[in-house]
Amino acid sequence: MSIFNYREDPGYFQRLKEALRITKEDLGDQIDRVVGASRERITEQQLEELESILIGADIGVETTLRIVDLIREESRGQRPVTSFQVRRILRGELLKIFESSPPTAEGGDDARPRVVLVVGVNGVGKTTTIGKLAHLYSQDGRRVLVCASDTFRAAAVEQLAVWAERTGSEIVRQSSGADPAAVLFDALAAARARGQDIVIVDTAGRLHTKSNLMQELEKMKRVAAREVEGAPHEVFLVLDATTGQNGLVQAREFLQSSGVTGIIVTKLDGTAKGGIVVAITQELNIPIRFLGTGEQLQDLVPFSAEAFVDSLLQDGGS
Repeated sequence: MSIFNYREDPGYFQRLKEALRITKEDLGDQIDRVVGASRERITEQQLEELESILIGADIGVETTLRIVDLIREESRGQRPVTSFQVRRILRGELLKIFESSPPTAEGGDDARPRVVLVVGVNGVGKTTTIGKLAHLYSQDGRRVLVCASDTFRAAAVEQLAVWAERTGSEIVRQSSGADPAAVLFDALAAARARGQDIVIVDTAGRLHTKSNLMQELEKMKRVAAREVEGAPHEVFLVLDATTGQNGLVQAREFLQSSGVTGIIVTKLDGTAKGGIVVAITQELNIPIRFLGTGEQLQDLVPFSAEAFVDSLLQDGGS
């Protein structure tokens, strides 16, 4: 199964729906509560309630106001607006946002090994996400090597070693405090010698105030580019859905210096703010690549705009 074709995974929709359950209860179910199957013209009070619901789901103020205006327009001339119509308008607008995002670039497939840098601040689930990525790539028939370049935290290296063992991946690591770029150099040499297809690189959890760490990331990118043509081929930024709009602040800082090619949103199953996926796409114009849907090894799914929106808005009987 290609990891980029969700339609071949029969459990995909169920995992996504379960991960979005809390957000759906706060969004889809509240739409039904406010609008229901009413055959009367929608009121300004109802529109205000819908506005609060959408903003509460972290869909974003600009998007919310546009959607509410469309619903208001739909009701002009005393036309009734049902929850079905509200969902239809909402679905259409959300899909437009995702469709406006630049297409996923899959370049560099001819290069071996393919180099994937994973960046993000501490606490977003970065190391766990790397383990899940290794599992996905392995399931896709690719030979994976994990590079433990977060040498500032011994616990991160140990955790990564556990994930490598669980996924049958190889790992290159050095002692605590080693130069992260040197670890990457060794990992790329090992990957070439062993015929590995993909090198997934863990990086230190960087805060935007630590410019030296951002410089270190630039050094790692230079090493990768020198050793493998076109590397790094991907730079995935991991964002925690539970942080809501704060995640956007983090993302903007990384975009300035790290050349992010795609975003992975984690912990969707633990928040009512799943709409942040929409806000990220709208504001950053970077494609969402994967969603973290739980704690298990298989709980990282390729992002599909249509599947995401439908899972978010399905009514209770669907």
